[in-house]
Amino acid sequence: MGKDKERGFGFSSGTTANGSSLSPAARVPLALWKPFAQRCCLQPKDTAKMPESAWKLVFYTMSWSYSTYLLFFTNYTFFHDPPSAFYDWKSGMTVPTDIAIAYLIQGSFYGHSIYATVYMDDWRKDSTVMVVHHVVTLALITFSYAFRFHNIGLLVLFLHDINDIQLEFTKLNVYFKTRGGDYYLIHDILSNMGSVSFSITWFWFRLYWFPLKVLYATCVSSLQSVPNIPFYFFFNSLLLTLLCMNIYWFLFIVAFVAKVLTGQMKDVKDLREYEGEEGAQRAAALLAAQQRLQSEDAGHLNNSAEGKHVQNGITKEKHL
Repeated sequence: MGKDKERGFGFSSGTTANGSSLSPAARVPLALWKPFAQRCCLQPKDTAKMPESAWKLVFYTMSWSYSTYLLFFTNYTFFHDPPSAFYDWKSGMTVPTDIAIAYLIQGSFYGHSIYATVYMDDWRKDSTVMVVHHVVTLALITFSYAFRFHNIGLLVLFLHDINDIQLEFTKLNVYFKTRGGDYYLIHDILSNMGSVSFSITWFWFRLYWFPLKVLYATCVSSLQSVPNIPFYFFFNSLLLTLLCMNIYWFLFIVAFVAKVLTGQMKDVKDLREYEGEEGAQRAAALLAAQQRLQSEDAGHLNNSAEGKHVQNGITKEKHL
């Protein structure tokens, strides 16, 4: 709810970085955003990453806006009065249609996210934790709906989605800093602002409000309203697992801030990509080898292509 050497979008028209076929859900952002990235003359590595970040930015913005609307512009009082999530609770009670819609959208998204992390993404330092996070999140969505804890579930979604908006916004501005060989200061400034905002809201929403509002309501208020409420320990264990993962990822944020303050890092990047210097060198070597192969292929193609020439491994049209 952050997060790059990522998902494998853009490596080819139908396969991911690890060679598996793209799912239909993955082809949509690729088809929509990759041509736009190419028209913007992004660097090849950023063209591969940009479609996923753009898709996630759109999704999280819409889902968070919807949960914000439900919590602040309707009669639901769960944010300002979290214990009210359990007022008049009954087993098998009807789930309001507007909350059911939010559950359907989020459940579908996280169900696909499990598949994407396991079969489509490049494996990163925290990929195992990411899989656990998606499984726990999908379990929370499923069981909170089944147990009729949907009111508190809506609050959980609201507190987590905002960080993903800031994360994808920051990543997109990192990708757009260099386009067509030119440097754009505005995107550098926006990426730095986004990283600062992301760090602050992560602590405030996930490490302060989440325990204060959600865990207090589920651990304390639920027993006060419904003394023998079912699935108490099971549901709270899932929420505590989610909190532990939020703390785990916050350590990456602290490490990022420390590197920036000490001058060890000049550009915004994802600290989870590589396992230390050895992993970074290995990734750099693989990228260099891939670029050499692309240059050789481009050279062979363009030697037989009329009206074109190769310069620095890039095919360019001759314009009179």
